[in-house]
Amino acid sequence: MTSTNFRPLHDRVVVRRVESEAKTKGGIIIPDTAKEKPQEGEIVAVGTGIRDDKGTLIALDVKAGDRILFGKWSGTEVKLNGEDLLIMKEADIMGVIG
Repeated sequence: MTSTNFRPLHDRVVVRRVESEAKTKGGIIIPDTAKEKPQEGEIVAVGTGIRDDKGTLIALDVKAGDRILFGKWSGTEVKLNGEDLLIMKEADIMGVIG
């Protein structure tokens, strides 16, 4: 896992997309132009959480290293240390894999 000097704030997470397979199960090779961006990723960094109305800190349910599924249009694409990453809110995450 690449170390970054970036720490997301509040309920945001930094996600690295996991590349999809270049072949189908039947052996058909999918060209780069036909591939969709994967909706699966690995969490690189997480924020500290959000505060409720009483000021209590509510920690995030995900942690660095978790593999997640997220929506097709979720997050903001950024480039950190030469790597393409996504920054999104925890609410944009649909679930943790495994």
